[in-house]
Amino acid sequence: MRPIRPGDRGPAVTEIRTVLTGLDLLPPDAGDEFDVATERAVRAFQQSRGLSVDGRVGAETWRALDAARWRLGARTLYHAVPEPLTGEDVRSLQERLLEMGYDVGHADAIYGIRTSRAVAQFQREVGLKPDGSCGPHTMGALRRLGRKVVGGRPQWLRESDAIRQSGPALVGRTVVIDPGHGGTDPGVVVPDGPLRWSEAELVHDLASRLEGRLAAAGVRVQLTRGPTPATCLPDTDRAQLANSLGADVFISLHTDGHANPEAEGVATYHYGTDNGVTSATGERLAGLVQREIVARTGLRDCRTHAKAWDLLRLTRMPAVRVEVGYLTSPADRHRLVDPRFRDKVVEAIVAAVQRMFFPIERDVPTGSIDVSELRAVVAAGAVMD
Repeated sequence: MRPIRPGDRGPAVTEIRTVLTGLDLLPPDAGDEFDVATERAVRAFQQSRGLSVDGRVGAETWRALDAARWRLGARTLYHAVPEPLTGEDVRSLQERLLEMGYDVGHADAIYGIRTSRAVAQFQREVGLKPDGSCGPHTMGALRRLGRKVVGGRPQWLRESDAIRQSGPALVGRTVVIDPGHGGTDPGVVVPDGPLRWSEAELVHDLASRLEGRLAAAGVRVQLTRGPTPATCLPDTDRAQLANSLGADVFISLHTDGHANPEAEGVATYHYGTDNGVTSATGERLAGLVQREIVARTGLRDCRTHAKAWDLLRLTRMPAVRVEVGYLTSPADRHRLVDPRFRDKVVEAIVAAVQRMFFPIERDVPTGSIDVSELRAVVAAGAVMD
């Protein structure tokens, strides 16, 4: 869909304003214009939901607004097949269950089988019929019980234990690498004299180099797109691809852009909400990727951040999105167009993925892993076989 932006009018704008009014972000008004007040309300909504704050209503913001119509307790929630219930009420329920120690996975706002099982476990423990649906009686029990834990600590223990039990080796792992944009969406595009640099082309080159390095270390690698796809794959489809492959790790590669050419640096994003619920392993992977890239390349450290983008919300494995510098920054662009610099970025990500599977007590200092040694170990194993 074409983003709805300031200055637009029509039924879609009226619908947007109605939802924002229901969320107390706009005063009641029958207008159909996307005015300054609407833009401010959209930005506030995007900020609260962990979305990109641009003041426009694209596909992802539209889905979030549609989900926000539902408040927890307004309807009975249950596991529906094949189209599961989605909405802000589902996310609120998932976050409540996470805070109480139940395993729902991500608070992804989708009432799937994992959420249904967590609800059934809660019902069984409070003496209700364990049917996995959340109706008035279950809501009453939830309201009577306070939070047992805060910050999703049990989820952190579950995710960390799964990583620990899988072992430290990279051989046999499945990693999905997502070069952002592509097809009809080139991403950030910057003319540079007779040259033209596009985000889609640069990140595909990064992804291809990363694919080669990981494959040499014994990893099964899948890219979400080729160098010249006909269309741009939606983020929901990219996440679905990673889930269908049972990936151990998902890495999305992007470059950033800004009107101010002084904006520069690398930032890494993981799944998290405004209520403090986060993917613990995704947060750890983001921190490792960020520190390794900063240490090995010298890019400005723009830190890690929690976001609820579809790409991070819908993936079931540790997932990160890496903004590897600003293509609109002359300093960053000078580095990004150098193949040797891109090799450094790739080595940093490979090292971070390896550290992801080390037990925390056996972790190594940032920048200390020699990626060539990982290839040597695999080659030595092949010779012995």
